[in-house]
This record gives sequence, C-alpha cells and structure tokens, in this order.
Amino acid sequence: MLTRKQYELLIFIDQRLKANGVSPSFDEMKEALDLKSKSGIHRLITGLEERGFIRRLPHRARAIEVLKLPENFGDTPEKPSSAPPPKFSPNVIRGDFKTTLAGASVGTAADAIDLPLYGKIAAGTPIEALRDNSNTISVPSTLLGSGDHYALTVEGDSMIEAGILDGDVVILHRCDTADNGSIVVALVDENEATLKRLRRKGASIALEPANQRYETRIFGPDRVRVQGRLVGLLRRY
Repeated sequence: MLTRKQYELLIFIDQRLKANGVSPSFDEMKEALDLKSKSGIHRLITGLEERGFIRRLPHRARAIEVLKLPENFGDTPEKPSSAPPPKFSPNVIRGDFKTTLAGASVGTAADAIDLPLYGKIAAGTPIEALRDNSNTISVPSTLLGSGDHYALTVEGDSMIEAGILDGDVVILHRCDTADNGSIVVALVDENEATLKRLRRKGASIALEPANQRYETRIFGPDRVRVQGRLVGLLRRY
C-alpha cells in the first residue's frame, strides 16, 4: 500500500530512469512533487525502499534502482514523460460492500467472508473490550490469508500518509507479534489501543504515525502488546 506521494515519486523516478538512465536528484524530486523540503523526499524514499519498490545502490551518487511498480499501475509500462506523475489510485476495495449492524441481514457474494466489526479504534479501548460478533462486515476473501481476522473502523488522521483515512475499515490478522515496520494495532499499558507502524529499536518499541503532525512514541517492550497486523483496507465512497 503506497501513499499518493510515494506513488507519484516512484513513477517519476521510473520515468526518469527509462528516459536517460539516471535517477533524478533530490532537488528534482522535490520540485516534481511540489514539496517544500528534501527531508520529505528522504522519508518517501525510505518508505519506498522499506516496501521493496526501490533499492539504493551503495557508494554511487544518485543511484536508485526501481525493483517493481504498484499492481494498479497496469501491465504495460507508460512511456517516459516530462508531465507530472499520475495521481495516486488507492489500493483499496471501493465502497459497494455492506455491513450487518445489530443483526441486520446482508447480501454476501460467494467469495466474501463475514468478519466481526468491532467498532472504532480509539484510545482507552482494548480490542478485547470491543468484541461484539453482532456487528459484521462482508470482506473479499482475497484480502485474507490463514488465521483469525477482524475489522475496525479508523478514527482520526494519524496514518493518512500510509493511505489510511478517517472512516476507513481496516482488516487485521489477529496476532501477538509482527515484523519490524508492520502496521499494527498495539495495546499500550493495557488500556490504550492504537493503529501505528511498529519499529523495534534495541530494547525499545516505537509506535510511528504516518502524519508529520504527530510524534513517534517510544516505549519499553513490556508496555506494548500487539493485537493485530494490518492486511487490508476497505473504503466507502
């Protein structure tokens, strides 16, 4: 899942590499994406590298290799262009899905699975306290792997740069551990549930937002408990 800016930067780098074999400078990237500082480009580059879309080649200036393009970019590569990169198309399931609330009936496609919809993720509410199987949501089976899953409604804008908006429904694989860099539901001090990116730094755990307005919070390992890992997202329009 890429944010709009990550998508635009990836396509811009790919077009420049195909045009002249040299990746653009940070100044050129900043101008193309209409950003105010190169620090924003650095964060986007790091995010693309962490997600496996690009690789920075060591000991070479301006050396970036594009490893893959997003699935929604299409099977046929676009011709190099000096025009602005295409706008981001969210990699989400668009909103003709239905939910069952308080036992209401719902039409469900043959390839869909009903998951419990526990309500809004909000500080002070552990996931265990939200468990209520009377509310469900029909989810395409392609979003799910093995194991137990559940859904939550996002409240707030702390993860918007990861493409997760207020009102989105996130699909989570229930688990108590996750890889470094995964977006998880984390329970802090046994009473505050939050959706953030998990970073392990030595003996500490950082919960990282995807919005520059919010600060990364760092805790001791005994203060954070993973309650689910993000595997999909649904959005109503």
